[in-house]
Amino acid sequence: MDANAVFRQVEKKSGWIRDTLHELVQQESPSEDRQAVNAAMALAEHVAREQGARVKRHKQREFGDPLELRFGPSRSKQKPVLLLGHLDTVWPIGTLKRMPWSKADGRYWGPGVLDMKAGVVMALSALSTLREMKLARPVILLLNSDEEVGSPISRAITERLALESAAVLVLEPAQGLAYKTARKGVGHYRLEVTGVGAHSGVDFENGHSAILELAKQIQTISGFTNLARKLTVNCGVIAGGTRSNVVASQAWTEVDVRIAKASDAAYVEQSFRSLKVSDPHCKLTITGGINRPPMERKPGTIALFKKARSIAAELGFVLEEAATGGGSDGNFTAGLGVPTLDGMGAVGDGAHAAHESVVIEHLVPRTALLAAMIASVE
Repeated sequence: MDANAVFRQVEKKSGWIRDTLHELVQQESPSEDRQAVNAAMALAEHVAREQGARVKRHKQREFGDPLELRFGPSRSKQKPVLLLGHLDTVWPIGTLKRMPWSKADGRYWGPGVLDMKAGVVMALSALSTLREMKLARPVILLLNSDEEVGSPISRAITERLALESAAVLVLEPAQGLAYKTARKGVGHYRLEVTGVGAHSGVDFENGHSAILELAKQIQTISGFTNLARKLTVNCGVIAGGTRSNVVASQAWTEVDVRIAKASDAAYVEQSFRSLKVSDPHCKLTITGGINRPPMERKPGTIALFKKARSIAAELGFVLEEAATGGGSDGNFTAGLGVPTLDGMGAVGDGAHAAHESVVIEHLVPRTALLAAMIASVE
């Protein structure tokens, strides 16, 4: 395979990439809006069908329908490559009014352009290129509908398809200019304390403050953080009580947990479940757990990265690797032991932020690298 020939073929599609990305960004698709997400899925499905894809929609009631697109020969002894993406975004309907699609300063701007509609368009362009160059191989492109809210309905689909695949290439944005070879695992816990309410002036001694008890619990769980192990615990939201002259009967906190090693999941779970109230008149309820296992830097992922770095060199640029504290659906596939390489989407800035944008000059070379990687996985 000639990586530069792939580049030249992708380069012819730069206008198509721009127009298709524009169309996808214009279709707002917040995770919670099933109809909007399905409209974005319909746009991707239309493009994929034009490229000969075999389509399966996984019908859902609460979220949009994950879209399973199969390319290449339907019967092959070669295992497919799974391209993993999502079309839901964090942006509510109406965001385009204050963050309109635009081209300026060498970038495309708009809600969801980086995370991760550009990655989806890159995948479709890469697959079209391989088809035109008769380098087709079995490929599954899975577009999930609920990644931004933890993948509650798509996780099982992702894991099932990963287990039949030779490797997983994740279309999330690059880390700067680097591919991602490791991600932290993610957990979410909620602590709720029920105390005994009372008038703080008339009947203070008979009250048992849920806020005071929760404050003690927060101090304890904050101590679970171990930076040497890259394990962090963050109480990011807290609420409780009704008025300043009432001993609070209710209080709660939501806690974010990040782990770098799968072995720390059991430690975190045991630590949370062993929490006890200091005031016996209060009740503590704990829900949640580790949602995404860590994507650890394993031999299969390292081999994929080395292949990508070699192809990038042929294309004339240096590819670095990086680790991140954020999670993706690649955490699930890596957790199953399937070689997974992440951050293979667009280069840009501002995911989940008002300055979300994609650097145009990197779209063609990164799409060519993606295409070459798809073709080269054994």
